[in-house]
Amino acid sequence: MRYSDLSGFLKQGKPLLARGPVALVFVEDAIEVDSTLRHHLDAGFRAIIALVPTHIDIAADVSDQIHRVDYDTLGEGAVAGALNAVMGAAGDIWLFYCFNAEYLFYPFCEHRSVGEMLAFHTEERRNAMLTYVVDLYADDLWTYPEAVSLEDAHLDRSGYYALARKDKWNNDIDRQLDFFGGLRWRFEEHIPKPRRRIDRIGLFRNRPGLQFRPDHTFSDPEYNTYSCPWHHSLTAAICSFRTAKALKRNPGSTFEIDTFMWHNSAPFTWHSQQLLDLGLMEPGQWF
Repeated sequence: MRYSDLSGFLKQGKPLLARGPVALVFVEDAIEVDSTLRHHLDAGFRAIIALVPTHIDIAADVSDQIHRVDYDTLGEGAVAGALNAVMGAAGDIWLFYCFNAEYLFYPFCEHRSVGEMLAFHTEERRNAMLTYVVDLYADDLWTYPEAVSLEDAHLDRSGYYALARKDKWNNDIDRQLDFFGGLRWRFEEHIPKPRRRIDRIGLFRNRPGLQFRPDHTFSDPEYNTYSCPWHHSLTAAICSFRTAKALKRNPGSTFEIDTFMWHNSAPFTWHSQQLLDLGLMEPGQWF
């Protein structure tokens, strides 16, 4: 179904927000929109809401299975505004958000649904899940000038690190870290400092009063933690071409970058085991 604006969706489509998990996909351009939506349909989300600029088309077989909301995703504060509006209208459900050309992977996702994974996470008394945004990029930028290729996708197999997150008094915040790596680390001179982090609370359980902030954190500090206090918790990965696209689209960086390949590049296998082996997500106590 298609809605002409967000407010219309929040009135007419509110029943969709009564049961989760629900995925929100923010479409910024026409690149790999259909593959992104198909990937998350296969993951088992109960509903997928795509927020899409009016000029972008979605394949008919996909559009029949998702709920499209016409929305200017590139406007100032567009993502935070839409997420907070949806959260205000939704019930006590799990929500996920990502952008086009981004793909959620979690431990054992090849044979377990996202609903099964979140049911376990809920039993662990966790209301949010840390997701690492793992940069993907094409190996040959002459063949793929937008840096996107599903068939020849690569990722960095090392170069990831974390720093303690500080409060306003410069004290370490309990169980909160700022994570870095990938293209945002290797080409940091082209990335504004506030956008260099690769951590995102991509999956979270909605509740009254919860607010999403533009830096991809939440108003409740516990939602921003990477693990519970007593053992390691599940984490997931969002494999994303978004940074590669931006670096090749930006006039200030596109002519400075001939390739994203380096000695620690590896072909992406599109399988959760590779991400587990590289330490880019954590199964916790889920087996």
